[in-house]
Amino acid sequence: MNKNIVREITPLTQNDCFTIFSRVKKEFNFPLHYHEEFELNLIINAKGAKRIVGDHIDLIDELELVLVGPNLSHAWFTGQCISDEIKEVTIQFHKDLFDEKMLRRNQLSFIRKMFDLSTKGVLFSKEATQSIYPRIISLHQKSGFDSVMSLINILHDLSTTRDIRTLSEASFNNDYQLNFNSRRLEKAFEYMNKNYDKPITLGNIARLVNMTEVSFSRFIKKRTGITFIDSLNEIRLGHASRILIDTTNSIAEVSYSCGFNNISNFNRLFKKKKSCTPKEFRESFSGTRTFF
Repeated sequence: MNKNIVREITPLTQNDCFTIFSRVKKEFNFPLHYHEEFELNLIINAKGAKRIVGDHIDLIDELELVLVGPNLSHAWFTGQCISDEIKEVTIQFHKDLFDEKMLRRNQLSFIRKMFDLSTKGVLFSKEATQSIYPRIISLHQKSGFDSVMSLINILHDLSTTRDIRTLSEASFNNDYQLNFNSRRLEKAFEYMNKNYDKPITLGNIARLVNMTEVSFSRFIKKRTGITFIDSLNEIRLGHASRILIDTTNSIAEVSYSCGFNNISNFNRLFKKKKSCTPKEFRESFSGTRTFF
C-alpha cells in the first residue's frame, strides 16, 4: 500500500453493526485513505468534485452513490466543485456483518456479488441513487433492530439494480487483512477490544491463546500484516475516536481512558494514523454521527 495513503481507524467498535455520519460542508478535506470496513457514500450537490477509488479518477455529478470495499483506497476532493452546501452521508459497516456462510445462501446471492464487486468500488446508476437516497437519509430516524433491517433492505435493493459499474481496474484489498480465519486471533482481538482501557502486554495475550510470546508475535504479524503493539494501538485509537465524537471529555481524559498513559504518545500516534490531531478530528465531526 502506498505510504501516502492513510489507514483510517474508524470509530466502529465490535459491538456496533454500523454507523451513519451525515454532514453539510463547503469542501472535501479528508486525505486518500482506506479502512477494513465497507463504506456506502452518498454525495449530493457536489458536481465537479473529484473522486478517487483505487486506480480510478473521475469528476462526479450532482448526485452519486458509491460502495467501497474493505481496504480499497478512496477519497473525494473539491476539484471543480463550487457548491457551498455539499451534503455527504457515509455509512460504514463491518466486513463480517454478514457471515460468509450466510452470504452463500441463494437469497443473498445478489448482495454477495455486489460485495465481490466492491473490492474495485461500485458506482450505482443515477436512477438507482435517486430512488434509494431518501431511505439512506432517513436511516437516522430508525433505531435498534429496525435500523439494521433497513440497512440490509437498502443493500439488497442496491444489489439488484441495473447498471452497477465497477470503478477501479484492479482490486487493492489484501486477503490476509480480510480473512484471518483464526480462532486464536479472534480470541486475542476480543480480549483487546474488551480490555483496551487496561494495561495489556504481549505476555497476557500469548498466555490467553496458549502460545509463546515469540510465536504469537510472529503469528499476528503474518496473519494481519502488522505487529501486536500496532494492533493494540489501532484498537485503542478506534475507541478514542468514538469517545472524541460522543463526548466532550478532554483530550487527556480520552487518552487515559483508552489505555494510553502518556498523552504525548497518544497525540503522536493519533496524528500518525489519522493525519490530524485529536482536537482537529473532533472539530471535523461537526455533523451527525449515529451508531447502531
